[in-house]
Formats: sequence, structure tokens, C-alpha cells
Amino acid sequence: MKYVIAIIRPERLDAVKRELQRVEVNRLTVSSVSGYGAQKGHLEIYRAMEFEANLLEKIKLEIAVNDEFLQPTIEAIKTGAKGNDGYIGSGKIFVLPLEDVIRIRTDESGSAAI
Repeated sequence: MKYVIAIIRPERLDAVKRELQRVEVNRLTVSSVSGYGAQKGHLEIYRAMEFEANLLEKIKLEIAVNDEFLQPTIEAIKTGAKGNDGYIGSGKIFVLPLEDVIRIRTDESGSAAI
């Protein structure tokens, strides 16, 4: 089992969800987060004052998958997040080992709980 964390641009969320559904990955958690990487922010003007906004709005996806779904999940995220442009700031995918999962309702654990 693996725990996949992806950071993507907010405007690419619908495309990523469509791609995940296409490969039958139907369970995910979505959070709004802020951060920056190679982009290092951008300049904004507020009330005629210019300032650097170095924390950009991003979307964080968290997905627990069984091993056989790992590669399709990664490819779906890459396809949806990159779109047609693949600009800097398209995102990152982190894959972590997942020791155990417990479904609270049924007490199932391991791969069956995912």
C-alpha cells in the first residue's frame, strides 16, 4: 500500500479528478494549501501598493492506494495536472509507504480497508 500526496494548481483539480475516475481511483482527500517552489511567488498590487506574494494557492491531494493502483494513479495525476502547458508550478507527487489502514465502520484493515 502507498500514500500518494500531490500538490497541484487549483485550476487543474477538475482535470485531475476526471483522470483519477478514469483509472477507477475514486477516493481522495482535497485540501487548500499555500506554498511556493521554483516560481517564488509573483508581484501583486493592492490599493496602489506593490508587494510580493510569495505564498501561492495550491491544492493538496491525498490518496491511499493498493500497490496495483500506484502507477495508474501517478499517471492520472500527471496527465490532469500538466494539461497542455506543463508550466513551472504544475506540481509535485510524493509517494510514501503506507503501513496500515483501518476502516472504522467495519474494522477492516490493510488492503481491504482501502
